Amino acid sequence: MSHLIATSNTSQTWTFFEGAWHEGNVAIMGPRTQGAWLASVLFDGARAFEGVTPDLDRHCARLNESARVFKLKAVLSDEEWLALAKVGVRKFDPKAALYIRPMYWADAGFGGGVKFDPESTRWCLCIYETPMLEPKGSAITLSTHRRPTAETAPVAAKAACLYPNNGHALMEAEARGFDNCLLRDMLGNIAELANANVFMVKDGVVFTPAPNGTFLSGITRARVIGLLRGDGATVVEKPLLYEDFLGADEIFSSGNFNKVAPMTRIEDRQMQIGPVYRRARKLYWDFAHAR
Repeated sequence: MSHLIATSNTSQTWTFFEGAWHEGNVAIMGPRTQGAWLASVLFDGARAFEGVTPDLDRHCARLNESARVFKLKAVLSDEEWLALAKVGVRKFDPKAALYIRPMYWADAGFGGGVKFDPESTRWCLCIYETPMLEPKGSAITLSTHRRPTAETAPVAAKAACLYPNNGHALMEAEARGFDNCLLRDMLGNIAELANANVFMVKDGVVFTPAPNGTFLSGITRARVIGLLRGDGATVVEKPLLYEDFLGADEIFSSGNFNKVAPMTRIEDRQMQIGPVYRRARKLYWDFAHAR
């Protein structure tokens, strides 16, 4: 398609759009595209690494659930997304670390454009190489930014418009010498890290913020909770304050991009990579490769 211009300043990338696979960073929106202008964009993210694609089916299904919540159209079925993603993954080296990103967006709106037209929903599947970071540990602080409530933002969907807030939180943390940060909800409870769900350990018990409608309870989060409980660990979902994390024995994250990763500093307090984190990571890797 001659009107699809692919830039080359990216890692190896394949995108399925308008019935065909295109190599590179394909231009898929214009200045009149409602999604580009007014942020009616949904996505999900799965991973391929070491020859496995854990929970790829759940990520495909969650995109369609996001569409239903956000009121875009789920144009493809869960099974169609999954089959297409498997075809795309085979375009890369079998051992490549990949990010698998299906997307929906509104092409058109009504009147001034603020209200999008669900019937104009378009879609693509973008897959590209991006490495898994080594789990060496990171430093975290408390962000001044907070997670929105369901009355103020579409928090029940994996919507692109939610992410600038977290991006600003990361910028703030990095300017203060940290890698990441904990965000609170509007009541003052810890919700998540700026780019992942979070766990803490105290006296051998694993704690994680209880889902309360202000953050996505992630697919990897659910998997880690299930694996730990299945291995005999006690995992408690409850409201947590920043003070709880300041006194934790271990802190680690779960998320699609790096799966299970440790924190080794909170504020000026150094922390060791602990046994519960190592257990969680091994359980997850064993699960991923068993499939």
